[in-house]
Amino acid sequence: MGKVDTNKRLKRIAILDAALELFIDKGLHETSISEIAARSGVAKGTFYLYFKDKYDIRNKLIVYQSRRMLRSAYEAMLGENLNDLEDQLIFISNHVLDQLNARKDLLILISKNLSWGILKQEMIGSPQDEEDFLFVESFHGMTEPHGIYPPQSEIMLYLLVELMGSACYNAILYEQPCSLSTLKPYLFETVRQIIRQFSKTPRETDAPVD
Repeated sequence: MGKVDTNKRLKRIAILDAALELFIDKGLHETSISEIAARSGVAKGTFYLYFKDKYDIRNKLIVYQSRRMLRSAYEAMLGENLNDLEDQLIFISNHVLDQLNARKDLLILISKNLSWGILKQEMIGSPQDEEDFLFVESFHGMTEPHGIYPPQSEIMLYLLVELMGSACYNAILYEQPCSLSTLKPYLFETVRQIIRQFSKTPRETDAPVD
């Protein structure tokens, strides 16, 4: 990456970080583009070189933060030498849940605005720069050895995203119907059941078929 591209990337990240702080402190509707530009240290016109409006930066901010969490979880999973798909995806899920539990303000922003449509359009699409982490590519790399290919893998990812997002919100913020630690075993067993619906590769623990 050249110096010009590096500077562009740093400006984009500065604008995203400023928007995150303001959206959390004031909310989307009470935050102006002028405030985002001022806090990020760029001219207002520079904002429009990267984003169309507040709703565009909100969508890209959610994807940016989601990518950061998924990248952290995926890289941590690689260090665990896990070969079983269920164990891999549960490790990643657990890692992401722990990150959201530590950042409840970020959970509120993501949960209120995250949708499959945003993920489909932004996260599965082209990266904004060469350092962007496209989890979907890694996800396909994990599922294909188990005989799970698109569109089935995309359906499975959709189910997992919707499950994790809806289940963790109340457990983390309000401990309803129980705490996150109490919910996790039930949640992860449901994750295993979803994966088994799609997997065509017998697990080592499966009994042989006569």
